Amino acid sequence: MLELAMSIRPIKRLIKSKPTLEGAGVHLRRAFGFGNTTEFDPFLLLDDFRNDIPDDYLAGFPWHPHRGIETITYVLAGTVEHGDSMGNRGTISSGDVQWMTAGRGIIHQEMPKGDEVGRMHGFQLWANLPSSLKYTEPHYQDMKSEEIPEVIEDDGTRARIVCGSFWGKTGPVKGIAADPIYLDISVPPRKRRSIPVETVRHAFAYVFAGNGKFSNASDPLAVPTESVGWADTTPPAEADNRSLILFDSGDEVVVQAGDDGIRFLLVSGKPLEEPVAWYGPIVMNTQEQLQQAFEELQEGTFLEKKPRQ
Repeated sequence: MLELAMSIRPIKRLIKSKPTLEGAGVHLRRAFGFGNTTEFDPFLLLDDFRNDIPDDYLAGFPWHPHRGIETITYVLAGTVEHGDSMGNRGTISSGDVQWMTAGRGIIHQEMPKGDEVGRMHGFQLWANLPSSLKYTEPHYQDMKSEEIPEVIEDDGTRARIVCGSFWGKTGPVKGIAADPIYLDISVPPRKRRSIPVETVRHAFAYVFAGNGKFSNASDPLAVPTESVGWADTTPPAEADNRSLILFDSGDEVVVQAGDDGIRFLLVSGKPLEEPVAWYGPIVMNTQEQLQQAFEELQEGTFLEKKPRQ
């Protein structure tokens, strides 16, 4: 029986994350989000909130609403204290993950605190909910660092499996509508590594340490494929710190680590292919649903239980 050749995912785009101000004045970098996020479906936004200056993040994200999405917070250093309208309170710290399903509606706050040297590092990813779950019950999954499995390959490549199944291990976060695979991957210096990704999934990588090159089809990519509307700057020659790589279809991603190795998030999910009506922290399917949500916020009925629509 012939063995089928793996197809390397071509690179659609390489993007440098952009400085953004959010919450009560938190300085962060946005890799993608708002505008048209169809190519990232079922994901909506990725924020990189690594910062070493307490004045740039301590104001935090005071009370604000969410509906129709799930937020995934992955902390690398420092802590994030959270509270919500249901009376939940907690703290996630280095290596921990919080997966919040906003469902029909929640009002919460997230207040970052630095570690002993002032570092507050982490990421927040937003995943869309399908129309059938937009009005589901809100809930959390908090996972401590020690609950997240790590696989170490013979060549020294490491993968922390936050969600989904990969290399024989399954992450602790369960029952997520978008069925994502969320990995934190480290490839040692000068190693070349192939990583399988199901063809049916949209996938992206976000590099946050070291540097390297991702292969584009059969050749190493020195300069990424330019998309229509690329008017920013000359694309960087390599994927380095704070670079987002959006992949086209295929069943594997290939990376060649640079002299310092490379560490990146690799996230993939099955697209929902549903209409998106989006304003700020509320993501629905129609403008009418969006309008209803904001009317409920004004009327004080946002948190009341709704029939599934």
